Amino acid sequence: MRRLLLLTGAIVFVDTMFFAVLTPLLPHYAHALHLGKGGAGALAAAYPAGTLVGSVPSGVVAARLGVKPTVLAGMTVVAATTALFGVAHAAWELDAARFCQGLASSFSWTGALAWLVAGAPGDRRGRLIGQAFAFAIGGALLGPVVGGIASVAGIGWTFGTVAAASLGVAVWAVTTPAVRPETPQPFATLARALGDPRIRWSVWFVVLPGLLFGTLSVLAPLRLSALGFGPVAIGATWLVAGALESLNNVGLGRMADRFGPFAPIRVALVTSTVVALVLPWPNERFALAAVVVCAGLSFGAFYTPGMTLLTHAAEARGLDYGYAFSLVNLAWAPGQAGGAALGGTIAESTSDAVPYLGLAGISLLTLAALWRFGSSS
Repeated sequence: MRRLLLLTGAIVFVDTMFFAVLTPLLPHYAHALHLGKGGAGALAAAYPAGTLVGSVPSGVVAARLGVKPTVLAGMTVVAATTALFGVAHAAWELDAARFCQGLASSFSWTGALAWLVAGAPGDRRGRLIGQAFAFAIGGALLGPVVGGIASVAGIGWTFGTVAAASLGVAVWAVTTPAVRPETPQPFATLARALGDPRIRWSVWFVVLPGLLFGTLSVLAPLRLSALGFGPVAIGATWLVAGALESLNNVGLGRMADRFGPFAPIRVALVTSTVVALVLPWPNERFALAAVVVCAGLSFGAFYTPGMTLLTHAAEARGLDYGYAFSLVNLAWAPGQAGGAALGGTIAESTSDAVPYLGLAGISLLTLAALWRFGSSS
């Protein structure tokens, strides 16, 4: 189990590292290519848009061919597209590379998490998912640092190194045994599972933090840059946020196993509402950086309990874990892409306060709906 956890952790670490590497580089690309907030949002949204396209096919491949081929396909294409992003110069080239990398990432994430959960004892699932997400957050933590290094050492060489790491993880996956599904599930099984309210709730608790993080990933770096932070300082802000979020997810996994997944989700809804209400107002760079760190902790607290809820619901319905985790990508992608693209566009035409306050309202309405669901179930 430990070897499989480490492999899963390495896969999601590399994926999230490249996803997060754009954060400190976004002001550079926005300035060099004259993108504006809307264009910067489109670049940030390209990765999750690719993930959306790959979400259902990745589940089908995992359920029919097995988790190992799904992971290998994903990691190989991740390596190629990471290298291409490092040498791209035009806006459309960057968008295309990010889109293809997101598509490939949906395969590696679906395969890796299904591989891990299939071998996990039921009473340790939340803990193992939390540990896997600690690795993922570690990648998200290191990504901005790598972006800061790339701004100094050169984007091409830095991204080439990340691509080589992705290929190394693919080789590791080749040497790890995995079970091929004996009786592949039909796609209709996934469609029927969406009638389960627990699965619909777990999907929403991936969409919502995607919206929150998508908006934050565009507006916060641009605002910090305007207040005087450079790429390294922006990367350091995400480094601190990621470090704390990584530790938090391990604890959230234990809490979800002990008290059920809804307890930590309610806390995340309250804190996310408060942070979203505060985010538009700081006019001092260090104060804003502190609020961004709090946002990372609050917004990231949905994923581990939400996925714990999903795996228990999938097991109760007999749903293949490949299909279950394809729902994660299907939910995360429009949330992250919508938050990035719509948040940037709305902020450009109005102000940063409008998308942040809208997200606070959505979080508050979700909390009210969840209390109602809990009292009626």
